[in-house]
Amino acid sequence: MWAYIIRRLLYSIPILLGVSFVVFALFNMVGGDPATLLLGKHATAERVEMVRAELGLDQPLPVQFGQYLKQIVTFDFGKSYTTREDIRQKVIDGIGPTLSLTVPAFALTTIISLLIGLMVAYFRGSMIDRISVVFFVLIMSLPALAYILFGQYILASKLGWFPISGYGSSLQEKFYYLGLPVLISIVLNLGSDIRFYRNSIIEEVTQDYVRTARAKGLSESYIYLKHVLKNSMIPVITYVVIQIPYLVLGSLLLESFFSIPGIGGMTVEAVNNSDFPMLKAMTTVISILYILTTVLTDILYYLLDPRMNFSKGK
Repeated sequence: MWAYIIRRLLYSIPILLGVSFVVFALFNMVGGDPATLLLGKHATAERVEMVRAELGLDQPLPVQFGQYLKQIVTFDFGKSYTTREDIRQKVIDGIGPTLSLTVPAFALTTIISLLIGLMVAYFRGSMIDRISVVFFVLIMSLPALAYILFGQYILASKLGWFPISGYGSSLQEKFYYLGLPVLISIVLNLGSDIRFYRNSIIEEVTQDYVRTARAKGLSESYIYLKHVLKNSMIPVITYVVIQIPYLVLGSLLLESFFSIPGIGGMTVEAVNNSDFPMLKAMTTVISILYILTTVLTDILYYLLDPRMNFSKGK
């Protein structure tokens, strides 16, 4: 098992190098000249060259790529183009607000959707199942902006159940301000999660071992809770773990509309201001997290099913 983990991490190095090259090419070859974007189209050629030298953009591309790899290893992406703040410190400061929004929403969504998905799968083919599928498709069809505007206008402004936006300083204020964005995040993801869990559980119900358990006289509730739920955990874990990188990136729209000083809002601001160092930092973080989550998924597979063979990388 440990040999497999080490081997997978070593295999991840060329993947990370490939992702780094693609990110570097996008931001340095396709994205335009950052110095011109910073100064505007009316800047003089001398001023543009001065800024290019200050940012290290006058160096050959292989040298710039080497500097970018050094930034990845040290996680030191310099200063933001727009705010001139240290990017590493900005990311550290933004992780707390982002996780305070995404972790509760993610945990509650997973628990609620898994329970509802199990219940809907139990009543598969019935009127409850058909109505639930239509309802969840309807939830998925509405855009995120519709939920945000409804929550801020109706629930916050008209009814006064929640504050319109803000974050707060104390723990109590954070709970108060994060209530509405957490609720909206749950509603946004509930439909797709329930449909996925329902389909995964129904696929397990059609397996031979379920028919064998029924032939032995076991109750449906026992079969679902003891056997079906356990055996459907592998696709469920894959679905859950693959969403972990988004917990760090945060919810872009929610952080922006509710003035939460997290990484998601910083990323939106960086896109609007063409803040390439900040965007490169966030892209690199998400890429590394995706690589690590694939290894984590395999480890969880082994814990759920020790029969899995890792000796040949399977």
